[in-house]
Amino acid sequence: MTTSAPDPPPSHGTARADSEEYQDEPLHPEAARLLKRAQSESRPARSTLKIYLGAAPGVGKTFEMLHEGRRLKGEGADVVVGFVETHARAETEAAVGDLEVVPRRQIDYKGKPLEEMDVDAILARRPAICLVDELAHTNVPGSAREKRWMDVEVIRAAGIDVIASLNVQHLESLHLIVESITGVAVRETIPDRIVDEADQLELVDISPEALRKRMEQGKIYPAHRAEAALANFFRVGNLGALRELALRRTAKEVQDQLEQYMQDNQIGGAWAATERLAVIIDERPAAKNLLRTAWRLGQGFKVDTIVALVIADRARLALPARQHLAETERMAEDLDIEVHDLPRTDDRASNRARLLEFIREHHVTHLMLMQSPRSRLDILLHGSTINYLLRHAGDVDLYVMPER
Repeated sequence: MTTSAPDPPPSHGTARADSEEYQDEPLHPEAARLLKRAQSESRPARSTLKIYLGAAPGVGKTFEMLHEGRRLKGEGADVVVGFVETHARAETEAAVGDLEVVPRRQIDYKGKPLEEMDVDAILARRPAICLVDELAHTNVPGSAREKRWMDVEVIRAAGIDVIASLNVQHLESLHLIVESITGVAVRETIPDRIVDEADQLELVDISPEALRKRMEQGKIYPAHRAEAALANFFRVGNLGALRELALRRTAKEVQDQLEQYMQDNQIGGAWAATERLAVIIDERPAAKNLLRTAWRLGQGFKVDTIVALVIADRARLALPARQHLAETERMAEDLDIEVHDLPRTDDRASNRARLLEFIREHHVTHLMLMQSPRSRLDILLHGSTINYLLRHAGDVDLYVMPER
């Protein structure tokens, strides 16, 4: 999706001069046009980001990225490879061809030299286009930035276009569902906003059967790793589910671009946000999973998602709880979800009343919260927030999630 640079402050068709004689005198139309053009050209051009998205390793994302780089170079563009991981695959190594590869930076970690993308060298080289593989990669400790997508943001800030690759399982919002499908907890994730803000998202698609055949032929992993992979992550069911996730994510970007185009061109009128999803979370570790689920639900409903953070005094929380809370807030920021603090007191009736007020104040139509960890006896004695909301929240859809 394309986001243009902000326009300069409006001049209202006037120019200010040192002499009062010319104050508020309208600019000649041609002068106004030239002034606007000069102001526009003085702003740094926004770089673009294109992402090749795949359902799993081996579908051909890196190959397509390199092919695109060679095509652009053939058209006269200044293209370099910032980082590419060929995994010793012959087809991928051959795809690098005559592309210039920026040497990697050597980092000593626990006495062992490791290699990372050299952002400083790329900035000094200043190409027009930089190819960056494995966008969700975690950099070696001691690097200037924790994640490779953060390196890409630095490169783009310098006005360099980036073409990158990414597997769908690395999207933060899909972390939980991918783990439930494959049984594998993905350690490296990337905020969904990076994909949302990309100018182009291109799906590299291949059927599960064709991908497994590539695996059997040794085109993805060596023989000793391929057999284990085929019996685990690369099962047909897993690959089919991941492929559907990738297809849906790509379709979402296409739909968002279409709606933005229609809004920009006033086709069919603008859409008003009439519904809103609120998710109630606290300092429990399961809040992160609830947040992921809420984000996906909000995207499916095409409604805004907000967070009501119900906690007591932060300073009084135990260290593990403060750490979980910080991780949850960081995830909300990555998912671009607005967080509202809703202080919790010892007065449960007051807490429920404030929650109801929050729902009405923010025009919430869908509400998601976690199942209470309280005992049945405690609920019988002091009441249930869920039952209270069912009675008093009115026309609000309520979603109660188990504490995973």
